[in-house]
Amino acid sequence: MHLPTLRQLQYLAAVVELKHFGRAAERCFVTQSTLSAGIQDLENLLGMTLLERTNRKVLPTALGEEIAARGRHILSLSADLVDLAQSEKQPLAGKIRMGLIPTISPFLLPKVLPRFRKQLPNLEILLIEDQSERLIEQLEAGTIDVAVLAFPFNTKGLSYQVFAQETFWLALPKNHPLSKQEYIDPLQLPESELLLLAEGHCLREHALSACQLPASAQRSSVQGTSLYTLIEMVASGFGITLIPQMALDSEMVRHADICVRPLKSNTTKPMRELGLVWRPSYQRIETLDHIIEAFSQALTN
Repeated sequence: MHLPTLRQLQYLAAVVELKHFGRAAERCFVTQSTLSAGIQDLENLLGMTLLERTNRKVLPTALGEEIAARGRHILSLSADLVDLAQSEKQPLAGKIRMGLIPTISPFLLPKVLPRFRKQLPNLEILLIEDQSERLIEQLEAGTIDVAVLAFPFNTKGLSYQVFAQETFWLALPKNHPLSKQEYIDPLQLPESELLLLAEGHCLREHALSACQLPASAQRSSVQGTSLYTLIEMVASGFGITLIPQMALDSEMVRHADICVRPLKSNTTKPMRELGLVWRPSYQRIETLDHIIEAFSQALTN
């Protein structure tokens, strides 16, 4: 039986993602004719059309989408085999591609990168920032090796380990009536003043869930694109917002003209969990253990 080659699967996956032969060829470091011939050979091998070609665009067929998805999985498994072989030679050296969400990276990285440099000096960490759902897709495709996410979150069968918990705090203007209290019960939050990140940011869902607030809770006319934007809006007296504990000692919060108060209820303490996610086939276990330990130490010391 003749089987598809990894090169053919790589070509198909690139075209399906980019919807363009030229850009796909550039990504694969081959000429467009070489890439086109490779996909044609794959179609001849399978006896099926995988791409709809016109003079202006290229679109995958339903079967092409499915084979490209499975091909990305096969390619990620192949990359993991190479990583495993390299890690046997030098388990704490080489490269690791790490994804982080925007509501974690600016606060966690300043704490943990010095530890990486000290404890893992031969490990090169390549950082990618993106939203949780897209980081999961990149993990499945093998374009990143691990991701730092906030939980709860659907990891779709990927492996993960929680390394920390953090509470939510309330950021509010200094002259706000609630600023006179030592701590705030989530039931006291004026939902009409609440500023949240736009849908798609997991911090939004985690904050609402942790405080047991309805999904509709927030100022209906406002959705921020970053935590920095929300803090600036609070400082201007435009509303209140929820921030994770790790952001408290950041320059963004310390220099803002705002008041922060802990959230506390009689039944629960509003919080989220932080964890490292990876593919089950990723075998650099010793490297993962050191990374998880560094994250944990950075947030507890």
